Amino acid sequence: MTAQAMSRSPAADTVEVKQFVAGEFVAGTSGKTFENRSPVDGSLIGLVHEAGKAEVDAAVTAARAALDGPWGQMTTAERCDLLHAVADEINRRFNDFLEAEILDTGKPKSLAAHIDIPRGAANFKVFADVVKNVPTESFFLETPDGDGAVNYAVRVPKGVIAVISPWNLPLLLMTWKVGPALAAGNTVVVKPSEETPTTATLLGEVMNAVGVPKGVYNVVHGFGPDSAGEFLTQHPGVDAITFTGETRTGEAIMKQAAHGVRDVSFELGGKNPAVVFADCDMDKAVEGTMRSVFANCGQVCLGTERVYVERPIFDEFVARLKAGAEGLKLGRPEDPETNMGPLVSAEHQRKVLSYYKLAVEEGATVVTGGGVPDMPGDLAKGYWAQPTIWTGLPHGARTTSEEVFGPCCAVIPFDGEAEAIRMANDTPYGLACSVWSENIGKANRVARKIEAGVVWVNCWFLRDLRTAFGGSKQSGIGREGGVHSLEFYTELKNVCVKL
Repeated sequence: MTAQAMSRSPAADTVEVKQFVAGEFVAGTSGKTFENRSPVDGSLIGLVHEAGKAEVDAAVTAARAALDGPWGQMTTAERCDLLHAVADEINRRFNDFLEAEILDTGKPKSLAAHIDIPRGAANFKVFADVVKNVPTESFFLETPDGDGAVNYAVRVPKGVIAVISPWNLPLLLMTWKVGPALAAGNTVVVKPSEETPTTATLLGEVMNAVGVPKGVYNVVHGFGPDSAGEFLTQHPGVDAITFTGETRTGEAIMKQAAHGVRDVSFELGGKNPAVVFADCDMDKAVEGTMRSVFANCGQVCLGTERVYVERPIFDEFVARLKAGAEGLKLGRPEDPETNMGPLVSAEHQRKVLSYYKLAVEEGATVVTGGGVPDMPGDLAKGYWAQPTIWTGLPHGARTTSEEVFGPCCAVIPFDGEAEAIRMANDTPYGLACSVWSENIGKANRVARKIEAGVVWVNCWFLRDLRTAFGGSKQSGIGREGGVHSLEFYTELKNVCVKL
């Protein structure tokens, strides 16, 4: 793949992933490493160097130096030209990034090639263009002497941003944060998930290749508590923290961010509903729900785990969803027929399977799935889970209340708009929802009453990167996307000029 981001140990034929600090790939001074294993067959991909306090401090120091040095002296146009070059270089090395993403996640090649890598590159261009074209306010103020004053606003970078990104869409969700942060003139220290370290590291090569100043983009590897994640969020040189992940982790980071009163932007957990009315287009609703439940093996923060279906079409909908689930092809990512991959890790597989067991204990009827599929050969050592559908679960069961983050859903009947809205909102989360109805007036009425940051009507995962994105309730704090990203990654300064 590459001789820099992934090197081989001279002592053994083992691929090593190192930190990227101040433009260099460096090993951890502690000598600690951890394994990176393939979700597909459990085989060892390589060893990842764990960052200690020394490496995190070096990364933050490098980011500060770049902020005060060449990066901070560039014009917005010069920075944005470099970010366009970053996007172009990712696309030029598309196959390298695709290979790295598939190795780490095990997801089908068709999915990563269609979504992960193109969006990962696009995030740099989109936000480079946004930052150049979003106006700020200006006012003329009358003064007693008659000369007046002009007030105008300028956006200034917030400083060094800690970017903590998840494992389900590693490149896409990391650049969703890094793109606007750099476009606004900040520098970053990225801590990717320990499960998916490679594309964040590979991006360091791209930064060097196009001439991004050393220290603007840094990567440290490790875990959360008492490791790189905690060391980074506690570091006094970090000015703001952006995080995508579990709500409990977000709560811990928020406590650490209180020291120094640092800003946070969080996209956290969800237990997202779909509301399917009897007047839906059944073909579209089934196809959309199939994607929202099973895409990326259910490992999508915006995915659907609660499916509320109006009673007159309940049986037909369940039967068609069952047929769709049983038609999914699990297999190696490079197989063009594969449309569902494995779960990301053995630990996550254990979590998902524990919910499969819990659902039965809570009274679920297993419509399909509910266990581990029979996989041939070495694939049997991978972290697979069957696409699973339940009926018969009470609305307040743990399985219908807690985030599973796997390829599963509970289908529950409802009678009328009011009941659908009540059940959809009966959750501590509020990230996303999809509404299926051909009555647009009703769909719009329901969408406005759903407590979620994103509501799709007759679609799912249709994204315009200019729009606000984020969750309500325990699903997050703040909004990113378009100008809303700039509101987090910049400080708005007012300048008053007496005429």
